[in-house]
Amino acid sequence: MDKQIIFEDGHIRAIFLKGSSKELVFSFGDLITRAKGLSINAEKSLEKFQYNVIGVMPKEKSWFPESSIRNMLEAIADFIAPFETRLGYGGSMGGYAAIKYSNLLNLKRVIALVPQFSIDPEDVTDLRYNMFFHADVNQNMKVQAKDVSAEREYIVVYDPYYDEDRAHYVKLQEVLPQVNTLHLPFTGHDAIAILASSELLNDFLTQEFDETYFYKKIRQVKKNSKFYYRKVIEKSLKEHRASLGKILKNNDLQLDSNFFDAKQKQQLIRSLLSNKQVDERDLNKLGVQINIPQESRSLLLDNYGHGLVFNVISQKIESYAEKAIALNHKLLIPIYAKGTGLVQIHLNDERYIVAMNDRLVMKLFKEQDALGVGMSPLIIKKYEDYFVVSYKNLNLASDEFGGNEFIGDVSETAKFVLELESDS
Repeated sequence: MDKQIIFEDGHIRAIFLKGSSKELVFSFGDLITRAKGLSINAEKSLEKFQYNVIGVMPKEKSWFPESSIRNMLEAIADFIAPFETRLGYGGSMGGYAAIKYSNLLNLKRVIALVPQFSIDPEDVTDLRYNMFFHADVNQNMKVQAKDVSAEREYIVVYDPYYDEDRAHYVKLQEVLPQVNTLHLPFTGHDAIAILASSELLNDFLTQEFDETYFYKKIRQVKKNSKFYYRKVIEKSLKEHRASLGKILKNNDLQLDSNFFDAKQKQQLIRSLLSNKQVDERDLNKLGVQINIPQESRSLLLDNYGHGLVFNVISQKIESYAEKAIALNHKLLIPIYAKGTGLVQIHLNDERYIVAMNDRLVMKLFKEQDALGVGMSPLIIKKYEDYFVVSYKNLNLASDEFGGNEFIGDVSETAKFVLELESDS
């Protein structure tokens, strides 16, 4: 691997990666892939196809100040002179730079993933990046007509449903003489991670633009991208819950148990179980391994009429509508309640105690087994007209969405009433 630093100042570092291509690729880093040793943005993909590359890596969150780029170009002019065909590639901050300096660097084609038009709040309101604008460094930073040319080809990839990036795209569209646009819906600002494919990057740089061809390639990449499905699922959780089950049914996923964080997993499972969209096999695709028990059911109802259950998937006490419990009775186990005593459930004809520690981690223990270190059993307290579930001096309270938390007092949301279910 033949690499060397060919320019550096306080804001950027330019690194040359020697290849065998007739083209020279300027690969601009972003906020994540900032200067670190001799690393170059998209290096693995570019090196695979033996490109000659100049990796322009930001050292600060300063959006490639024009003064730095001009000083770089002056310093490397003789170095890049032999390369008649120059290409630009970058995402986000790097996508901005590839477009902004396309004339200055004489780029034949520019590939910009979710690029900015400017981070100057006078140009575009974008709370993600406006904080990084500094007038003394980023003077006159927006992309202008003088920065671009009809002689160059611009390909922009972005999510048209993501308002923040769409605002930049609309501004760029007004300035660019022509732009070939590829949409990547429901991915937000993460096109860079999803399209991290050596074959696709090579096509972007050299393949004649054909919308049908590129969308076919993008679909292939998305189909094999776990990251893409995570973004789609996150989007669906908020706006298109009915489609979650279809995503699992129609795609051959096999995610590991750490693919979603605990909060995402709980939201996802709640949505799927509430709508009875999936079975055990579908949950396994999400990396959720379950041991389905048989149970004897008895419901404690919260203040909103939801049944209190132990969710064997999330390993937490939650509240669900009675219909959802009936549909998912092997996964949502009603809390056993009779009188004052320990919180218990029945699994496989055995009685389990529900215990918790101060970090709010719940675990099940068979009646005859010893509790783990730091674990204390949850207690059901029976009063004249209601029950209370307690952990030490805290009491379980439910909200209207089925969420539960432990609070200090006994409010109306911390009072539960017993309703026995029929066997039918």
